[in-house]
Amino acid sequence: MFAVIKSGGRQYKVSVGQTLEVNRLPVEAGAQLKIEEVLLISDADRTMLGTPLVENAMVLATATKHARGKKLIVFKYKPKKRYRRKTGHRQELTILTIDDIIADGKSLVTGEAPRSEEEEILEEEEVASPEITTEEEAPVDEMSETEVEEKKSTRRRRTTKAEPAEDTESKSEETPEEAEAAAPEATTETEVEEKKTTRRRRTGKTEAVEDSESKAEEE
Repeated sequence: MFAVIKSGGRQYKVSVGQTLEVNRLPVEAGAQLKIEEVLLISDADRTMLGTPLVENAMVLATATKHARGKKLIVFKYKPKKRYRRKTGHRQELTILTIDDIIADGKSLVTGEAPRSEEEEILEEEEVASPEITTEEEAPVDEMSETEVEEKKSTRRRRTTKAEPAEDTESKSEETPEEAEAAAPEATTETEVEEKKTTRRRRTGKTEAVEDSESKAEEE
C-alpha cells in the first residue's frame, strides 16, 4: 500500500510510517496537515490513478521538525575572461511523517473514517471533563458553606467595630461644644476672682490714703 503525492513541484512515493523531506512548508512543528494532491493510490486489491488527481483522496502527515539540507557549492566561471564566482546554498526543508492514506473517505489502514489528532484530543477531553466536574462539585458546596460562615463572622466583627466608632464619633462631636461652653464659664470665674482682688487692693489703697490725709489734718 502506497501513494504518490505532489509537494513543492515534486512527486514523492510514500507509505504509512515513512519519514519524508520536502521543501519548507508554512506549518508549525508538531502540527498535522492534509496533502490533497494525490496522484496515485495503490492497494493490495486495486489501484486508483488520478487525472491528474485522485478524487476524494488525501494523505495525512505530521510535520516533525524543520531542517536545512546539505551545503551545495555553486561555482561559475568563464574561460579566458578572469570570471570566477563561488557561492553556497542550503535548502530549507520540512520533515514529514506519513500517518495515514485515505481513499473514498475511508482509511486504507483501519477501514474507518479518518480522525485528526485535534478531534481525538477533543474527545478525550470531553470524556475526562464529566469526571472532573463531579469530583469538584462536593468541594464547591463545602467551600460555599465555609464562605457563608466567614461572611457572617466578618459582618459581626464589622458591627462590633462600627459601634465603638459611633461612640467615638459622638464624643468627638460633643467635646468641642462642651469645651466651648465650659471655656466661658472658666473665664468668667477667673475674671470675677481678679475683679475681687483688684477691688480689695483699691479699697486697701483708699483706706491708706484716707488715714494719711486724716493724720495730716490733725497735725
